[in-house]
Amino acid sequence: MSTSASDEVAFWNGPNGERWVREQAERDAFLAPYGEAALRAAAPAPGESVLDVGCGCGTTLLALSDAVGPGGRVLGLDVSGPMLARAKELARGRSNIAVLQADATSSPLERATFDLLFSRFGVMFFDDPVRAFTNLASALKPSGRLAFACWKALGLNAWARLPVEAAAQVVGRPAPPAPDAPGPFSFGAEERIRAILGRAGFGPIDVTPVEAPASYPTLEEAAARLARVGPAARLLADRDAATVAKVEALLRDALAPFAGAGGVRVPGAGWIVTARAPKAA
Repeated sequence: MSTSASDEVAFWNGPNGERWVREQAERDAFLAPYGEAALRAAAPAPGESVLDVGCGCGTTLLALSDAVGPGGRVLGLDVSGPMLARAKELARGRSNIAVLQADATSSPLERATFDLLFSRFGVMFFDDPVRAFTNLASALKPSGRLAFACWKALGLNAWARLPVEAAAQVVGRPAPPAPDAPGPFSFGAEERIRAILGRAGFGPIDVTPVEAPASYPTLEEAAARLARVGPAARLLADRDAATVAKVEALLRDALAPFAGAGGVRVPGAGWIVTARAPKAA
């Protein structure tokens, strides 16, 4: 299932972006361990200026705003209008937060302005990641730094892999994406991350693994929720209720090994990446 930059913009401005807004609390709970690890690695300090790439519904904007305080500033960048509208609601009354609907790959950014470039799962969708990171690097001060969270490979993320496998049994398996196609798992290989950032001029680069499960109280809820996130959401986006129900039934069986007295805990795995701004030419 191959995607392009225009596909991604349409996807995040359509029903998927609207669903993220409706389900923000649940999705934030799932992503929290990764976001918190990225924030610890980023170590935003009072008075700093931060660019939050792929800020989505704004949860990380609030955390960054708290860290930099009234003397700092946070600019949230995203392509999704519905999600940015939610971010604006959350940021109301915070004078140190602004948001911008723009493409990180090509949109002009304030040069040498930011101390920190941060992202929680917002950098894997670039059609041309070297160009995007080169553009983002231009907004960093020479002393600036980068910190972001991204997913490891799909095969290491059962919360996404099992729904795709269940959906494929019902609607057919899509053509595999090209290795460099934008998508949630396009930064799964550490070597690719290092190559992209290195070509964009960042360094030294540190890539650290982090693991946290997706947790749900019952198999029924786990199947219903996980069928609507990640790659499975694209496969089932236009399917009727009966088709989705078949997928959920298969998915409940696949998730059963992860069920216990405390609920259902489905493995997830990501990377926390840090680097220094490119040296001035």
